[in-house]
Amino acid sequence: MSVEANTPVTKLFEPHFWKDSNRKLEYYLDKMDGYKMAKKVLTEMTPDQVIDEVKKANLRGRGGAGFPMGMKWSFIPKVDKPKYLVINADESEPGTCKDRQIIRYTPHALIEGIIIGSHAIGCKHSYIYIRGEYAREAKLLQEAIDEAYAKGYLGQNILGTQNTLDITIHRGAGAYICGEETGLLNSLEGKRGEPRVKPPFPAVSGAFACPTAVNNVESVATVPFVMRMGGDNFAKLGKIDKSGGTRLISLSGHVNKPGVYEIGAGSMTLRQIIEDLGGGVWKGRKLKAVVPGGSSAPVLSADEIDVVYDVEPLQKVGTMMGSAAIMVCDDTTDMVKLLLRVTKFYAHESCGQCTPCREGCQWMESILHRIVHHPHDGKAKPSDIDMLTDIAGNIGGKTLCALGDAAAGPVISFIKKFRPEFEAYVRGDVKERVRHA
Repeated sequence: MSVEANTPVTKLFEPHFWKDSNRKLEYYLDKMDGYKMAKKVLTEMTPDQVIDEVKKANLRGRGGAGFPMGMKWSFIPKVDKPKYLVINADESEPGTCKDRQIIRYTPHALIEGIIIGSHAIGCKHSYIYIRGEYAREAKLLQEAIDEAYAKGYLGQNILGTQNTLDITIHRGAGAYICGEETGLLNSLEGKRGEPRVKPPFPAVSGAFACPTAVNNVESVATVPFVMRMGGDNFAKLGKIDKSGGTRLISLSGHVNKPGVYEIGAGSMTLRQIIEDLGGGVWKGRKLKAVVPGGSSAPVLSADEIDVVYDVEPLQKVGTMMGSAAIMVCDDTTDMVKLLLRVTKFYAHESCGQCTPCREGCQWMESILHRIVHHPHDGKAKPSDIDMLTDIAGNIGGKTLCALGDAAAGPVISFIKKFRPEFEAYVRGDVKERVRHA
């Protein structure tokens, strides 16, 4: 993956990390001062001091919600029960591949972050829930964990202290819904992977009915850098008050240089990312649309991308940063077929627990299939387009988890921004219909 383009701030995950030869423990110790921060935290800092430092860093969750990580840790109650730090490595949002790179090439940053985070919340057993399709990544991560155990960084009396910490990898079985934190916890416990009713929230009753913090891979792997730099200095790497540090971005689609890039939080516009990092739209074609935060993010048209790439600026233009997965569409993209593909995915991945999502996603897929595949035989009708938006409006905000919103948002935004293409399909007007080249 490419991390070669110049960015406005110093990189934390340096380009030389993305090499197979550098994932070993020796490299992390020699070149990155590995585990020094973990030892300092365990021997010199109280849990509250660690949490305060993370709060100062303005480190937002990198999994999609963007919730402040230090605040999330502070919610864990100081009660006489086991506490768990669960790492969400499910990474199944289409277009997202940043956590995969961390696991492949710098797993010890994640492990050190787990040690620090576990100290902060009082955890003695951490779980890494990794998506089932990441077979190679699970193997590489287990090798790194074994290295850490062999060196005394995990297990009993870690790093010469009285602390105990074990890490267990739990492989998922390929369900998108298990990327939602409570669905993940159910799956971890051996139950059906479906979201829970909240409250209680995981901080109070999470894994095995105990206080639990669920954090994304990138979020936790960034913690050693926070401790090394200090929260205030880390926060300054970001260019927006609420967002500190750097962000890993998965850039894919019709760009000349797709890859995983690191930028200062809020330091670039969406256009700058596509043109300066991605080398612009491929084959000399024109930009048509951008999905800015994974497939669940509402789409932006080509004239809407002069927006700072961060949580609040994207919210102001009606979309979201999500998992920081940018998917670029050139002017040959068939937006109707693309929406059908997205909707089919969410219909397939709905756990079926909530009626609006279970029935609505299937219904939207059925209507889109009719529009795409039956425009000439009278089955597709002009009213189908408005029916799609009506159904989507009755899904969003009416389900236990955000999967319903993830399915509804693209439908509403695609039709709003590219309605003439849907109308051309319904008319059966091949000349007006845009085909994917």
